[in-house]
Amino acid sequence: MATNPTWPEPAKSSLLGKRISRLDGPAKTRGEAKYTYDRKRPGMLWGAVARSPHARARITALDFGTAAKMPGVRAVHAVKKVGDEVKWALDEIVYVAAATEAQAHDAARAVKVSYEILPASVVDDDPKAAGAKEQNPAVQGDPDARLAASKVTIDGTYGLAVVAHLCLEAHGQLVEWDGDSLTAWCSTQSVSGLPGEFAEGLDVPASKVRVICEHMGGGFGSKFSVDAWGIACAELARKAKAPVKLMLDRAAEVAVAGDRPSTYATVKAGADADGRVTAWISRSWGSGGLGGSGSPPIPYVFNFPDRRHQHVSIPTNTASSRAWRAPNHPQACLVTMAAMEDLAAAAGMDPLDFFLKNLDRTAREATYREQFRIGAELMEWKKKWRPRGSAKSPVRRGLGLSLHTWGGRGHKSNCDVVVNPDGSVEARIASQDLGTGTRTVIGVVLAETFGLPLSAVKVSIGDSSFPTSGASGGSTTVGGVSGSTRAAAVKALDAIFEKVAAELGASPDALEAADGTIRVKGNPAKSMPWKKAAARIGAAPLTVRAERPDHLTDSGVGGIQMAEVEVDVDTGIVRMVKMVAVQDCGRIVDLKTAESQVYGGMIMGIGYALTEEKVYDRATGRPLNANMEFYRVPTIGDVGELVAHLQTGPPHDARGVIGLGEPPVISPGAAISNAVANAIGVRVPELPLTPDRVIAALEAAERKVRA
Repeated sequence: MATNPTWPEPAKSSLLGKRISRLDGPAKTRGEAKYTYDRKRPGMLWGAVARSPHARARITALDFGTAAKMPGVRAVHAVKKVGDEVKWALDEIVYVAAATEAQAHDAARAVKVSYEILPASVVDDDPKAAGAKEQNPAVQGDPDARLAASKVTIDGTYGLAVVAHLCLEAHGQLVEWDGDSLTAWCSTQSVSGLPGEFAEGLDVPASKVRVICEHMGGGFGSKFSVDAWGIACAELARKAKAPVKLMLDRAAEVAVAGDRPSTYATVKAGADADGRVTAWISRSWGSGGLGGSGSPPIPYVFNFPDRRHQHVSIPTNTASSRAWRAPNHPQACLVTMAAMEDLAAAAGMDPLDFFLKNLDRTAREATYREQFRIGAELMEWKKKWRPRGSAKSPVRRGLGLSLHTWGGRGHKSNCDVVVNPDGSVEARIASQDLGTGTRTVIGVVLAETFGLPLSAVKVSIGDSSFPTSGASGGSTTVGGVSGSTRAAAVKALDAIFEKVAAELGASPDALEAADGTIRVKGNPAKSMPWKKAAARIGAAPLTVRAERPDHLTDSGVGGIQMAEVEVDVDTGIVRMVKMVAVQDCGRIVDLKTAESQVYGGMIMGIGYALTEEKVYDRATGRPLNANMEFYRVPTIGDVGELVAHLQTGPPHDARGVIGLGEPPVISPGAAISNAVANAIGVRVPELPLTPDRVIAALEAAERKVRA
């Protein structure tokens, strides 16, 4: 018998879809969870890096002889040589390993480097900047003619600055050699992928590399690679014949460990008298470092028949960007939804009505229509909304909205389920939990399948010696690991059914696991305690491996968000009052961790909407706020009331599990920007909406009125 694994009916589920606390919550709150930063090994050395202070320069002299002879120094590894060019500030020159952290940093500071400083640019907001590359426009229909014939038109400018990933646990690793075998404790989003990268960089077989990541303090798309410092750390350990730990300090973490590309755009758009968008013409530009930036999907979500978009990529002398939650979507969302709300304001319409009139230009009209209905009730939109700029008090409230989309199909994942004769059950997957509750999701699926309480199962993840599982990116992890766990658990359960069917007087396919027993379906009186059933497998554990089946996951979701803000027009300070998120995500495994992901997305979105911005000195090319004092992220006092509504029920449950990490972070920037425009009557063109930008937008509006 081989059962095709499916998800159980929601009504028959005892754990799936319920609010379940994280398995690792107690360990984290007690400080017992071990992150890479916490790891120590006997005889461990500390790594440090000598970095370039220049955004672009050629090395004319390099001397690390003094550093190599300093107290405690055990190894030096240069990654640049005389004649090499550094292309961004804080680029790595020489790595050192020493007995203490202080000795390592002292030695790094003793490295002597001379430079020929070369012209550099960190300007990312000027499409005429040096090296800018204009891409061919994407055109459909006749947008110029349709714009000219439009009843209402707008001509707006919008933009988002570069933001850092700012992982609380910085990038880094602890590396230890045993002969020609390597063990690396890494803060990574790709436990299965890193052994191959170490192998390639160090010229050793991948089978000789083991990567471990039991817990990690954030990645957000920036921790897929072994990175240059991972290979250098392993080289230091090989030279020193001792374990070496090298974690980036905060300045390097902000400067070189990844950021989200900037995007700026102009939009001309038109609508008819009924509020239907008639034409869209946009031009965007921005940078993600040396490689420039790709074109955001503008217009976002809406498929207008007459449209044109063109993008300009600007290379800059900054460390290249990395995937940041929902790459390119927050940027495209801000540009599109801000222009849509400006168009609604120009037409004198409530933006909710305006968006509803144009939802047939999206791929999921019915989903968005229902989500706006739910969101409007939760926000009390019709009761609170006032026309743009109608508030006249010093502190003014406003509402804004947005919508978004994402994929979220589960990645490839393999799982071993081990059933021991004593009845204990374990799932083993080389996945990582980057904070979304992956460990708990696996446990829920495992316990649900065997009809056991969550406390009766064990989840082992974060070790490349376990079955391979995909990297955690693109909201693919929960869909991947839940499917492979379910498939392996069902397969193992089938083997148990075969063992006990005769004793229960039924065929194997007439049995089920429930309430800590194996029993005949529809006849709970004919049952066997789980431990007794497990004992029938014999002396050796039963180990079953399975890959995630395609039909247990799906892709393609939509969501809407609404924001309510309060703006002090004398100080320019924006205060969050309330945010509402309505999201579909297929079958929910754990409602509590799913809601947690939505809250996290909204909070991260509030950060890039109001305060987060990577500021560069345009003369030196160095980041000016590479710390957590001046690169400010939201605290609990900054976020206001957050409401998360996840759509469940037959149409959604039947789709299988779909990832949720990315979608909630897409819309906050647009919804909050639109709420501020509604409150103060003018558009603040760029995020973050800092007080100086708010005041500047108000002053520009006043000058326009006086002119």
